[in-house]
Amino acid sequence: MTSPANLPLRALVRSAAAGLAATVFCFGTSVRAAAPGAAMRFDFSRQPAAGAIAVQWDERSGVPLFDAARGYGFVGATGAWPARPVHTAQIRSVGSGFVISEPVFEAEKNFESVNYNNFGMAFRVKAAPGAYAISVRTTSQAADTTVAVGGMQASRLVPGVFWDAAGLLPNLTTMAARQQQWSYRYVNGQDFIDIEIEPKKPGTPVGVEEIVITPIAPQARPANTLPALYTLGDSTMKSYTFDEAPMSGWGQVFDQLFDPTKVRVINYAMGGRSFRNAYAEGRLNDLLMAGHVGDIVLIQFGHNDESGDEARRFGRGASEATYATMMRNVYLPAIRARGMRAVLVTPMSRVDGAATPGQQYVNSFRTRRFPDVMKHIGAELGVTVVDLNERSVAYYNQNGVAATTAMVMSIEAGETPGKTNDGSYANGHPSNKIDGTHFKESMAKQHARIVATELARLGKQGDPVAAGIAALLRRDVQAAIANSDWRAIHPEIAADIVSGEGAYYRNQIEKLLQLGVLRKDAQGRFNPAATMQTREFVVALCRLMQVPDAPFAAYAEGALTREVMGAIVADAYHTRFTEKPKYLTAYNGKTVLPGMPGYDPNLDSGAQGAMYYPLVQWAQLTDAGEASPAYADKLKDAYELGLVRAEAGIARGRMVNGRALQPAALVSRAKAAKALYFMWVLAQPPQAENDVVTVPR
Repeated sequence: MTSPANLPLRALVRSAAAGLAATVFCFGTSVRAAAPGAAMRFDFSRQPAAGAIAVQWDERSGVPLFDAARGYGFVGATGAWPARPVHTAQIRSVGSGFVISEPVFEAEKNFESVNYNNFGMAFRVKAAPGAYAISVRTTSQAADTTVAVGGMQASRLVPGVFWDAAGLLPNLTTMAARQQQWSYRYVNGQDFIDIEIEPKKPGTPVGVEEIVITPIAPQARPANTLPALYTLGDSTMKSYTFDEAPMSGWGQVFDQLFDPTKVRVINYAMGGRSFRNAYAEGRLNDLLMAGHVGDIVLIQFGHNDESGDEARRFGRGASEATYATMMRNVYLPAIRARGMRAVLVTPMSRVDGAATPGQQYVNSFRTRRFPDVMKHIGAELGVTVVDLNERSVAYYNQNGVAATTAMVMSIEAGETPGKTNDGSYANGHPSNKIDGTHFKESMAKQHARIVATELARLGKQGDPVAAGIAALLRRDVQAAIANSDWRAIHPEIAADIVSGEGAYYRNQIEKLLQLGVLRKDAQGRFNPAATMQTREFVVALCRLMQVPDAPFAAYAEGALTREVMGAIVADAYHTRFTEKPKYLTAYNGKTVLPGMPGYDPNLDSGAQGAMYYPLVQWAQLTDAGEASPAYADKLKDAYELGLVRAEAGIARGRMVNGRALQPAALVSRAKAAKALYFMWVLAQPPQAENDVVTVPR
């Protein structure tokens, strides 16, 4: 690889900005926008066109090998991570161009889709960081040829790809391949560009006739367009949908802290992503092509970079050296060349799901110390770094084990009708563990709070980029940071649900308070252990499911029992639905495998076909016969629909059901919140984003 691994980033940016045209302001910090340059045209035929650079074949030495002084040539290994061996000696010259035929391919058994090499050729061109329109005319048809640039994964660059789970953020920078013509708009971060031409079938000649590389200037922001703050990262930043509830990422709720009249906050994060595969699939590329001069990119990667597949062509994992290289030589120079600014966010520590009361949390990045690498790169290159990793550990320890465990993906039976790759969460977590990597919205809000607070702190210490971002926060958020008092921002956080046993259903309680269907008392407490009243439950449920409350008038006011709750939710279900929702049908017992739509590798526990419906049948319950005759039929209906579960015997982090239904037992406000949250999710469109903050009255 000839990229300047030790060259200071300012030198890369200086070379990319030759011919500077305009000065703009990046949230208060001046940056430069480069003017477009002339196209480079390379002709590989025996009769090169006028004005083109003739790439000449030599009868003794064959193809010209890359020479930095000349600025172009073929290479024997790509500049990807890891480098991919390609061939030069086997290339031949024909009248129209250079061709190669590969008799044998290589692929790793069982990982053929991500670790293969069909060899072929790679042509390298010296090019400064920046955006380029690249056009390739091949000697072979598109059906036989894979063309890629910069080690990217060509199969991911096709139309119809969305960067988010809800399908709101399409990839607008796609590859076009038709007959013998290929094109792509590519943002380069290195000092060269590799054009790779690879056969799809053994023994089929493929080759190149012409390559045209045309610089694209950074986009000035139109007068009527707000600046954008992009968030780019993994599942801990992702925007989730209702079928994935209660999972949330901090990037999903981060926008709620900003003044929407001043900035657009756009979340490009997705589960399973790392520095390597977010680049390879074109996610970074599309973001940079969409952005304008002065926009900001907040980047957090590290969890999937820990994967042990760094030797695979399109793996996720990285060594510490590769992790640093992706920042130093790919992401940061590409972002700056587009006139944008990067902010690095160290990945939060994973929570130990097996932690016991009183245990102190420690930084989970102990083998590959990616947060330390990120901080080092930030200091070396003068890039703002928000240390969410260190602050997250401090927050977990301040919060305590009980509260922290409740806020991560610690799922028990009856907590959510949502799903993971392996099927439904309705009977508990299919992986039979407490997932301390992913978390619920209650934790997502805390990570977003920490990031905003750190940006404000860095801004006060003189960091102009952080100060510029902090100035875009809502005024009340700025006041909350200044006063270290977030009660006005998150009034849904009741005083008695933040620690100990009161925090067990914190996520559900916060959401129901946020939606305005339940209330705190005059002292700001929710009273989770107190008994829920029937009428309060009915009113809340009807609002959540958007059904009239008149049919529920027969339920007398008084303390809510489990059998009455079962009858009420059964009535609400049949009032709301004329057919079973997808949570009960399409997601019941279905395993989403790699390559299928919606597959998230970071959520793959290895379990298969987890069921939605109760694992214990009604006839197997030990006390079903104790239900009052007035409610027995509806309670059975609710149970068999999975709307109520036997609470005795369930456990978080396990896919297990209880056998005692306890029909006459009183329902606490906390347990009622659990049931209300379940029914609320059931009534929502599965593919809609799940960070709703209000419900219609």
